[in-house]
Formats: sequence, structure tokens, C-alpha cells
Amino acid sequence: MVVRRRGSYGEVVRRTVPPQLYFVVSAVFHYLGPALAVLLFARIEPLGVAWLRIAAAGVIFWVWRRPLRAWRLLDGATRRLVVAWGAVLAVMNCCFYLAIDRIPLGTVAAAEFAPVIVLAAIAVRSMRNLFALVLAVAGVYVLTDIRLSHDWIGLVFTALNAVLFAAYVVLGHRVSRADGVRRIDGLALAMGVATVLALPVGFREAVPAFADPGLLAAAVAIGVCSSVIPYVADQLAMARLKRSTFALMLSLLPATATVIGAVVLRQIPQVAEVAAVAIIVVAVGLHREPTSPRDRAPARS
Repeated sequence: MVVRRRGSYGEVVRRTVPPQLYFVVSAVFHYLGPALAVLLFARIEPLGVAWLRIAAAGVIFWVWRRPLRAWRLLDGATRRLVVAWGAVLAVMNCCFYLAIDRIPLGTVAAAEFAPVIVLAAIAVRSMRNLFALVLAVAGVYVLTDIRLSHDWIGLVFTALNAVLFAAYVVLGHRVSRADGVRRIDGLALAMGVATVLALPVGFREAVPAFADPGLLAAAVAIGVCSSVIPYVADQLAMARLKRSTFALMLSLLPATATVIGAVVLRQIPQVAEVAAVAIIVVAVGLHREPTSPRDRAPARS
């Protein structure tokens, strides 16, 4: 008689599905959420939308994973890592919504990619990967047409969001490979921390949503699209990709934003933008993951 270990089928699926596919899922949903969020700004202030997004995702994760059991098993260093990640998630999401309320989404997306270029560049070990990095940077520059804004407040929030996004990648990558942390449980704990930390600045502005079921449903949808699906996919990808590879693949985000803008918002890209998307796709395709065993960590469910 053969006894199948509980959860083994899910583990086989996670090991079989290419990590790049998880990233594509994350990239698609990464901008579906903000597209919905912008529509809510007429009814709810940006910080209110930010907290609703965080809280909706936090509740879903805690009901799904019940991560307090995992918290009791963590050592002090790992607990501090999770709390730091939660703090970054809280401040990053607030800065992001304050930024897109003042600055075009494409510019904010391009700024997010700027710090992670450094993460990708630090670990370049071959001319092929260096060429891929240069192509990705060129494609993002053409695609987003980065320019200075006269809205200095919006520019400050954009810069803060970009720095915190790089911190999200670094801390998220560490949590995904930390000893004793099941991938999604670490994320669930961090989202719980983020929900509590963002409460003082966002709850008051989020109150109108609790009196309107339609607004509340939209806020929950934003949380699912912006935080649940992409963050879970990020963790599954991070656990099997080097941080430098993941950072380079983030160049796909502005390209994804262009495609979603064309399909959902009917913002048809120009020829140069289409060419830039093609350049970014080629750059990501050229990059090769290092094969050294020390660059990889064993997968955990």
C-alpha cells in the first residue's frame, strides 16, 4: 500500500511550474489593482484605499494560513525580519497610493524599477547578463519616458516608494528562504503587521467604504489583485530565483502596465512603446540564471 504524504502533490506542482510563470502572474495582477484603486480615489482618499488594500489582504491571509502557529516556531532574528518586512509593506503601499494620486502611473512604475537595477547589477557575473541588464534599462526608459515632475510632494512619495520597493524585494527574498518559514506563512505574518501599522494613518479615511457594500467589495478586489495574488506569486518565484534574476525580471512591470493600459483602459501604445516592450522581453529572455548550487535554496511549502 502506497501512502501519499499530505501536501506532496502541491509540492510537486510548485516544483514543476517554472518560477518565471509565477512572476508573469504577479506582473499581470500588479497593475490590475492600481487600475481599480485609481477609480476609487473619487470616493475614498488615497491613504484610505491603501489601508483597505492592506487590510483586505491581511484578513484573507490570516483566515487562509492562520500564521500565529508559525510565529511561535520562529526564532528572534526571523521574527524581526518578518516585522521589518511588514513595516516596509505598510509604508510602501501608503507611499505608492499617495504617489499615483499626483504622478502618472507609468512614471511611478519606472521609478520603482530604478533601485532594483542596482540589485540586478550587483550580481552580474557574465557579459550575457550584463547585456540583458542594459537592454532592460533601455527598454524601460523608452517605455516610460521618465521626466521630472513639478509636483515635488508627488516626487518625494515616488522616490520613497521606489526605495521601499527595493527593500520589499530584498526582505521578501530573505523571508522566502529563511529557515523555519513556510513561504506563504511568512507573507501572512508580514501582512498582519502591515495592517496594524497602517491603521492609524488609513482607517479614518477608509470609513466611507464600510457604509457602501459596493465600495467595500471594490476595496477587497483591490486587495486580492494588488497584494494577495502578486505577493504569493512573488514568494513562489523568489524561493527558486536568485535575487538578481528576480530584480531584472521586474523590468517587465512597466511593460505589463502598458499592455494592461491598452486592454483595460484603451490606452493604445505608440510604435516606440511596442518596440520598448519587445526589447524588455528580449532582455529577460537573454538573462541566464547562475547554476552554482550555492545560489539556490531548497524549496519549502
